[in-house]
Amino acid sequence: MLDANLKAQLKSYLERVTQPIEIVASLDDGAKSQEMLALLQDVTSLTTLITLKTDGDDARRPSFSINRPGADISLRFAGIPMGHEFTSLVLALLQVGGHPSKASVEVIEQIRALKGEFSFETYFSLSCQNCPDVVQALNLMAVLNPNIRHVAIDGALFQAEVDERQVMAVPSVYLNGVNFGQGRMGLEEILAKLDTSGSEKAAEKISAKEAFDVLVVGGGPAGSSAAIYAARKGIRTGVAAERFGGQVLDTMSIENFISVQETEGPKLASALEAHVRQYDVDIMNLQRASSLIPAKNPGELHEIRFESGATLKSKTVILATGARWREMGVPGEQEYKAKGVCFCPHCDGPLFKGKRVAVIGGGNSGVEAAIDLAGIVSHVTLLEFDSKLRADAVLQRKLYSLPNVDVITSALTSEVKGDGQKVTGLAYKDRDSGEFKTIELEGIFVQIGLLPNTDWLKGTVELAPRGEIIVDARGETSLPGVFAAGDVTTVPYKQIVIAVGEGAKASLSAFDHLIRTSAPA
Repeated sequence: MLDANLKAQLKSYLERVTQPIEIVASLDDGAKSQEMLALLQDVTSLTTLITLKTDGDDARRPSFSINRPGADISLRFAGIPMGHEFTSLVLALLQVGGHPSKASVEVIEQIRALKGEFSFETYFSLSCQNCPDVVQALNLMAVLNPNIRHVAIDGALFQAEVDERQVMAVPSVYLNGVNFGQGRMGLEEILAKLDTSGSEKAAEKISAKEAFDVLVVGGGPAGSSAAIYAARKGIRTGVAAERFGGQVLDTMSIENFISVQETEGPKLASALEAHVRQYDVDIMNLQRASSLIPAKNPGELHEIRFESGATLKSKTVILATGARWREMGVPGEQEYKAKGVCFCPHCDGPLFKGKRVAVIGGGNSGVEAAIDLAGIVSHVTLLEFDSKLRADAVLQRKLYSLPNVDVITSALTSEVKGDGQKVTGLAYKDRDSGEFKTIELEGIFVQIGLLPNTDWLKGTVELAPRGEIIVDARGETSLPGVFAAGDVTTVPYKQIVIAVGEGAKASLSAFDHLIRTSAPA
């Protein structure tokens, strides 16, 4: 099952295991059970501390549990954790085997202190780059607290279960049989949903912090770059982010970040955070900004308020809150989000195997999505508002070569149709004839660009008609001492490499502002 290179890497990791591990597999006569058995045999061949039993009686087959003899750990994989989930398997083995987690002492204690019964089920797909964060977080919680149980389920392998529960987006998490959340969630975010008192204490702790010289709002490429450049000046630097990594976390393949030939969004986001943490930067995660209170007079402090109730003050502020997926804004879209309306073809595509889907948008992202989906689903219909596609010629040639793809141009999507539980079709207007038409399908993937995250800034800094923050060549906004960088600004070409440069520029400008107006703290 595992090649020699992967075996060698796994063997080196398993040398960190200090306590015995027992794997119990629940199998049937199917081919997938044989694949799982081969994987588990490979794993157990690499260390004497892991034993394998094949007499499991779990209803989900194939599946396997990982436990420590004498311990009360309920951790299970239903499916074969390869692809993006192989790392989740390795971490589960290490943590069950006694290797300590990298989570902070405070977070570990908060997990152990949780009272009650928590039975989690996570539906994932092997191509989903967002799923491992959720799976790994809940696995760790199951290792640390005997009241917490977790099973990670490959939605593509357990299709009947997915259909019964109407799971149409991954990761999709259920707690005690009730939907708990969908989309990327880190350990701290899951804890915040379970332990509201912990979130209140965190907000109080943040509010008590001293004023910063530079406060960066946003933790994507622009915010990370700004924080590093500020910290290198030896000034008091803070980063407050809704989720560190920003939209990069949702990016599958990155091939144009100079000096890095190819990587994936979550890997780059992790590298950015690791680089920032090398410096004396105060990182405050899970903090969604709600308002900016600018300084009234020169020399006074700017204030940022957050939805958590926390507040922070700083001599200068760098706004780097990025952008989010643009929505269609049509009836039915909100009702059927994650019930057939999706934004990530890599994550959610496998859930639509053999079904009919539409892609909205004829730019590069839309055409790439249609090409990817065509290899999974039965049929793809791509709809573009313009009279022609806007994607690169090479992508268009590939698209038109696919037998199960139809392209409709001059199409204005007007409604998402459904039966109350899931998407059943969409309606669109033919802009040439004015006629309204309907397409029957099961999934809609929206790929129509980005919207800047500036709703919370309206009435404070000057915004462009499309909502972007207007900045000059130095990254300065309309407010003295407030700078901005990245996709949230009017700077053209929304690229990671450009955001990194703009973050550095804004940080250098903020430092220049500080030395000209006041001595840094």
